[in-house]
Order: sequence, then structure tokens, then C-alpha cells
Amino acid sequence: MSQAPSGPTVPKSGWSGPSGVSWSDAVEAVEPYGGDDLVIAGRSYGSRLLVGTGKFAAHEVMRDSLLASGAEIVTVALRRVDLDRAGEGDVLDFVPPAMTLLPNTSGAADAAEALRLARLGRAATGTGLVKLEVTPDPRTLAPDPIETLRAAELMVADGFTVLPYCSADPVLARRLEEAGCATVMPLGSWIGSNRGLRTRDAIEAIVAGAGVPVIVDAGLGVPSDAAEAMEIGAAAVLVNTAIAVAADPVRMARAFALATVAGRLGYLAGQAGPGTATAASASSPLTGFLGALGAAPPGTSANGNGKAVG
Repeated sequence: MSQAPSGPTVPKSGWSGPSGVSWSDAVEAVEPYGGDDLVIAGRSYGSRLLVGTGKFAAHEVMRDSLLASGAEIVTVALRRVDLDRAGEGDVLDFVPPAMTLLPNTSGAADAAEALRLARLGRAATGTGLVKLEVTPDPRTLAPDPIETLRAAELMVADGFTVLPYCSADPVLARRLEEAGCATVMPLGSWIGSNRGLRTRDAIEAIVAGAGVPVIVDAGLGVPSDAAEAMEIGAAAVLVNTAIAVAADPVRMARAFALATVAGRLGYLAGQAGPGTATAASASSPLTGFLGALGAAPPGTSANGNGKAVG
């Protein structure tokens, strides 16, 4: 079992996935530091990577990718769940039982529809967690800020723990927090676009003012996008499309897991800040004994042979 220098591994013994990914090698999930858990509504999670269940070529591939990611929270669209087929090969049958299920209201066009879907999900799954999505525009799937805030207020009043997908708007994020949401989940770029962290500046402003975890959701296309989001202070990231449509989803899930850890470690380490210098600065300047070697004593050559010149 591999061991992180500053924290324990998260064991996955007994499981071996396709594509050569096994949990006996050095790619086991690692925690950055003991006690650095993601906390949502008072519950702690060791992984800061959340994953989705859509777009996978097969349920078996989805299951293996979820395991490879090391994630503890998995989101599923309530519209995709066939409750009449429970135990007969429905998507929920392939979600590892140890994972926390986060039903989402994908496809809801307004607050009323989102609340209806959330209530159906709670009745079916027994969880009060809900990932709030209100996306009336089918072209961009952009979250409707007005209906999202309205739905959040209704859901919190109805006893839900609400994790709202929202635009990268610092004012809206503050309003959602004030409404009682457990997190805010600003988009990195359009859902499913894999275009990366296009909203970086806005997310930095949201992080700076937030009193709840900020989870970057949507648009992260490669593992370095996840690392970048974590480096600027996001509490977690949610990834679906980039893993599901990869040529090797299991390997991509591992890559995102490791990138999320790397980004978190970078954030905890304390970045020196963006560079503003216009000239180079040597990391190993010629000072001290090296500088002394470069200066020839009086009456000798500078080539260090100790012989007098002339």
C-alpha cells in the first residue's frame, strides 16, 4: 500500500478495475492531511472529488469509474432513475453502496418543478440531500438565477440540505448562502463543454466571501482544471462528462482524483502569489562560496590554478 508523506492512504483493497488500474500499486487515493475533510452540513467526507453518473457507455464502466475516483458523493439525475426497476439493472443498482447519493433536479425549468423532483427523490431514496439545478435554456443549460434562489428558499423551508448549481456570480452565491444552502456550486464553464475554468476570477471572489463550501461544478475537462480550481481555494469539484466520455474513463477518474488532491495540497501549502516581475530572478543566485570562487586573489589568475600571472 502506498503512503502519503503527510497523511494516510484510503484503502481500496480487494478491488481491481480494468485498464491496469489496481489498488495494490502506488495510485491509491491519498488524503492531503489528516483532519482536512470536506464538511457539508456537519458531515465529513475524505474525498473532495464529487462525481456524476451520466453519459457512461455502460453501467459497469460507470461503477468502475466511481470506484477508481475515490469519491464519496455521487450525483444522479432523478429523471434517469426508474424506480420500478430497482434491483433489475437500473443506474442506482451500480452505485457502490458506501457512496452518499446526491439526487439532482436536472431538467427542471422552474422552482416548482425542481421542488417536485426533490420531493420525489427524497421519498424514493430516503435522503434529504439535493443538488438543485434549474436550467430552462436547453442550448446553454445555464442556471436560472431567479428560479434557483426561489427553489433554494422553498427547499430549505421543506427540510432539504441544498447544494445549488449556480452561475459564477458572487452576489447570487451570497444570497444562496443566506437562504440556508449548505454549499454553493458555481459553474466553471457550460455543462458538458469540457472548456475548463473559464470563470476563475469570479470563483476566486466567491471563495473569498463564502461561509460555506464552494464546489466548482460543470465544464472541467481535464485533471489540471480540477487542480486549478482547488488551488484557488475551492472546497471540492464535481466532474462527470470529462470522465464519462474519456477513451478510458477509469484512468481518467484516477487522474481527476489525484489532481484534486494535488490542487488541495497546493492551496494548503500557500501559493506565493501571481508573479509580477518583468525580469528573471535566479532560484540559485551566485552568492556565498560560489561567488568567492569566481573572484581571483591578487596576483593570481581567475582560472583557479593558483599561479601568478605575468
